[in-house]
Amino acid sequence: MLTTLQIIDLSLYLLVAALYLPVMVNALRGQEGHQTVHYLLGLYALLGLLLGVGEALWRGGLTVLSETTFQVYQTYAALILSVVMLLVVSIFLRREGRPWMVVAGILVVLLFLAAQNVFGLPTTIWTNGGRSLPRDDLPFYLILLGWMIFLLSAMAAVRTAHRHSKQPLYRNRLTYWLPFFFLIIVNDAFIFARSPLPGNPLRLASAWLMAYVVLTHNMPDARQILRRLVVYIITTLLIVAFYIAGFSLSQTLFRAAPNFNPLLVGAVIALLLATLFTPLFSLVRRWVDSWLHLEQFDPSRSLQEYGQSISNILEMQRLASVAVGLIIESLGITRGFLFLVDQDPGQEDRKTHFLRAVRSPGERQIKPGILPETSPIAQYLTREQRPLLQYDLDLLPAFRSVTRPEREWFNATQSEVYVPIFAKRRWIGLLAFGPKLSGNRYTDQDLVTLSALANQTAVALENARLVENLVRLNQELRQAYHSLDRANRDLERIDRTKSDFISIASHELRTPLTVMRGYTEMLMEDTSLNPDIQTIMKGLHDGTMRLHEIMDSMFDIAQIDARTLQLNLQAVDVADLVREVCFSLTKQFAERNQSLMIDLPALPHLKADPNTLHKVFLHLVTNAIKFTPNEGKITITGQALQPGSKESPEGGVQITVCDTGVGVAPEYRELIFNKFYQPGELGKHSTGKSRFKGGGAGLGLALAKGIVEAHGGRIWVQSPGYDEIHFPGSKFHVLLPSHKPGKGEELEMGREIKMTL
Repeated sequence: MLTTLQIIDLSLYLLVAALYLPVMVNALRGQEGHQTVHYLLGLYALLGLLLGVGEALWRGGLTVLSETTFQVYQTYAALILSVVMLLVVSIFLRREGRPWMVVAGILVVLLFLAAQNVFGLPTTIWTNGGRSLPRDDLPFYLILLGWMIFLLSAMAAVRTAHRHSKQPLYRNRLTYWLPFFFLIIVNDAFIFARSPLPGNPLRLASAWLMAYVVLTHNMPDARQILRRLVVYIITTLLIVAFYIAGFSLSQTLFRAAPNFNPLLVGAVIALLLATLFTPLFSLVRRWVDSWLHLEQFDPSRSLQEYGQSISNILEMQRLASVAVGLIIESLGITRGFLFLVDQDPGQEDRKTHFLRAVRSPGERQIKPGILPETSPIAQYLTREQRPLLQYDLDLLPAFRSVTRPEREWFNATQSEVYVPIFAKRRWIGLLAFGPKLSGNRYTDQDLVTLSALANQTAVALENARLVENLVRLNQELRQAYHSLDRANRDLERIDRTKSDFISIASHELRTPLTVMRGYTEMLMEDTSLNPDIQTIMKGLHDGTMRLHEIMDSMFDIAQIDARTLQLNLQAVDVADLVREVCFSLTKQFAERNQSLMIDLPALPHLKADPNTLHKVFLHLVTNAIKFTPNEGKITITGQALQPGSKESPEGGVQITVCDTGVGVAPEYRELIFNKFYQPGELGKHSTGKSRFKGGGAGLGLALAKGIVEAHGGRIWVQSPGYDEIHFPGSKFHVLLPSHKPGKGEELEMGREIKMTL
């Protein structure tokens, strides 16, 4: 039957052992990606729990173990826990833990062999007369040796990692292992001294501390904790010393006074201490900050000076130099960079972020970085819109999927913190800063200040980007104008070469064509020739005449281009001229089964060249026949324009050729009057004058425009658009100015013409 005291002891020790349970639960619920170290941490807590339960049962009198046996049980437990602890440290530091498992296995084998005395050792292994090493104590010393090896190896690994780490945050996290080792050493020292602490409270505290180090990513700054502790201790000691000295001095000086009151003296000293506390505390804090090399700065003043310095800067390189320089000087940073973030759409509606550094021409250029929209880094910066630490990038499981090129690019900047810059919820820039000159970490206040500075940079950076874009656009425009000017010169040279070719070809081909025409006409008049030969000669004559017409058009075009077209001006009845043109095309109208209606009022005679005007209307009517379907309708109308009219201030005549053809698309209304323009497929050879949509030389409308403009008039087309199904048709307008009659001269009028073919 357990006594009341034993029940109380059992309950207390079980309660202490139960405190390992939260460590186990938190270890099993740790972050994804660190399962191995969390499982080992849970195993460490489980072993501590079992050890605590065993001690509770032993102290509660529920076991028959002797005190010596329990102490052996404690030493073995200390060895096993040291092995697990070393594995936790190794995996936490991302080192290989298997070699230590091999060492632990070898030690277990040695312990087993020593317990069985396989080596046949004597009862006393070693003695110097005063001291001896009994064989039965050999396992204890092997356990102690193994414990020291594992503990010292863990401490050395943490020390090496701390010395070689360039991350202040990581070094700060490693600092928390020091009190852990201290607690383990003190606790296990009592065990190996065979006077164990009841309940092993230091081991429990070390388990909680190890869980805190392993499971917590962002640890409080150990230097700040030390700072507060030292400031508190020193201030407290100074206050106590001042109070004791003041009270002792008052006792010495005023105790003999008749009205001496110790309570009043204590109240005065306390009031004096309350008055001196604030300046004394500030003085101690400044001294401790200097001793610990902790920098202090005023964020509000830094923000104000920064905003005033960059607000009016519009040049990108100067903005980067001033902004980064001010932040480096304010926070005491080794290096800094400003990156512009450009966003280009990628495949499947995904964007890619391009990071390019703003550097002066003489500075070392940094290779641009590329971050897909799906990158964990890009997602974090765009979603959180707050600084990203290189420490987080290296250790957090959320960034484990970062690709190797992305990680290498960030590592190449040798930065510790990356601060995104946003304008109108759009990521436009990135500030990257290296470690501090003091070697200290970036505090939470530093990160808040950097975020505020980035927000102030956003407006200036957006303005500088706009200016940069304007400068780039101006350069591109100047380059485009230069290219356009060069292209225009090339086009002018090509057009001049083409005109020269037309002029030379028309001159050189007219003579042989005239000879061919003459001989074919002579042979056609010979009635003695065979009818088949006559048919052949007629075909040759028709082809020759077609070539002659083309060469005449080319010759006229060459004269128009060279501005040497000679006009034989005389009084011309335009209506009668149009009638003659239409009569010459009677055969073509009949072949296409088209109807022609001429409705021309009496028009004034014009001073014009009848031959060239004949070509104008010939090409217009021929063009109407060609682009009007069979059984279509062509209408020619006209009107006289009085002097002072809007269309022709000097007065004149306007002739309109209207058809029910395919029409003209709006974008081609000017283009069709260019030389050699061909609607439809280019390279289509000539298919006759009247065939529907037949090809030609592409000179008719260009020649018509040149002749009309040579007369001082103008020609244009109106059409709803191009449609080969509904045939909207087109209207070609020719406006020819009239001449002023001389003194005593009357303006002669032509006759009205109304006819249908």
